Amino acid sequence: MRAALGLVALTLCAACAGPGDGAAAPAKTVDAATVAAAEAVVEQVMASEHVRAVILRVTVDGQEVVTKAWGESMTGVPATTDMHFRNGAMAIPYVATLLLQLVDEKVVSLDDRVSRWLPDVPWSDRVTLGQLAQMTSGYVDYVNTDELAAQQYTDPFRTWTPEDLIAISAKHPLLYEPGTNWNYSHTNYVILGLALEKITGTPVDRLLEDKVLRPLGLSNTTDPGTPAVPEPVLHAFTSERRLALHVPDGTPFSEESTYWNPSWTLTRGAIQTTDIRDAEATAVAIGTGTLLSPESYRAMTTKDLIGRTTKVDGCVTCFPNSTDYAYGLGIISSGDWLLQNPLFGGYAGAYAYLPGQKVAIAVATTFEPEAFATPDAQPKNSADYIWRKVAAVIVPNDAPPIPPNGS
Repeated sequence: MRAALGLVALTLCAACAGPGDGAAAPAKTVDAATVAAAEAVVEQVMASEHVRAVILRVTVDGQEVVTKAWGESMTGVPATTDMHFRNGAMAIPYVATLLLQLVDEKVVSLDDRVSRWLPDVPWSDRVTLGQLAQMTSGYVDYVNTDELAAQQYTDPFRTWTPEDLIAISAKHPLLYEPGTNWNYSHTNYVILGLALEKITGTPVDRLLEDKVLRPLGLSNTTDPGTPAVPEPVLHAFTSERRLALHVPDGTPFSEESTYWNPSWTLTRGAIQTTDIRDAEATAVAIGTGTLLSPESYRAMTTKDLIGRTTKVDGCVTCFPNSTDYAYGLGIISSGDWLLQNPLFGGYAGAYAYLPGQKVAIAVATTFEPEAFATPDAQPKNSADYIWRKVAAVIVPNDAPPIPPNGS
């Protein structure tokens, strides 16, 4: 393992400047003992959740608390803090930022109907740009359809187009009238990406590079347009195809998934790789609304779905928003923290930011085969669990909720 550990006697504001903050409270320090306790938490979770590798970075007000890697990328190859990994849903707030920048520029409104630019997309005359961004459109999540799962696990190297993915979702009726409920659905951001390209006449990858990644200095975050991952690589391994391939229980089974094609995961141009420093910097930038007006930042971080959403029969991603999990425009609120937490293809990740105390945490993890010993052969999100446990050590007076199942 390699570590870059420093600045462990940092002052931690109990109420640094941020939206809606009050007067500053007495400060606390992040001392060496606290950092050691946070590292111990990582090691405990690695053992209990069968985690193969962890890369962690924590900062307070831009100052490094810890940047460290544990475990192995491949057998005999230690994980290191400069390794690249797939960021999945970590990129969703970038896409939402593009939309909100266009709102700030008076080019579009969140209330504009999608049919203005994509008239051929089913139900686009009933769905707004803002509903796509907040996932209140009612579109079925193609990821949770039998069709996608069957084809994805039969050929994990297939290239999927946005049109392929939208067509799968469109075979199913809307789950509810747009704007009246909520469900996590990748379909929204695939459609939103196409809409942004139509609105601007520019591919999403160029939009992101020009308007988000370069302004934020995220030089290690990119969409290569292929399943490639830049060197050095944090390799991923998975057993999630056990059921699809009918591998008998008790038969050892694990396969490398590092270079599976992630084209099914998000809008074209935002299917990215990153490193832990860019992930932490993203937590800060999104968590503070660096590229947005105050109005758009408030829209992105809204918790207005709390008390307005319900379960829907047959929908595994429909659940009531609460103070533990409230979806804004591309970003999740959990307690006072703002976060994203992807899990797919043998990778788990998370970044989180606490605006009132300027604490940022980024985590990437991979798994041992035992992590997939569940009825559905899917692991828990160990990265999400780790950042929450680390946060409870670093900021015990404003710790995030920890889900009952530990993921």
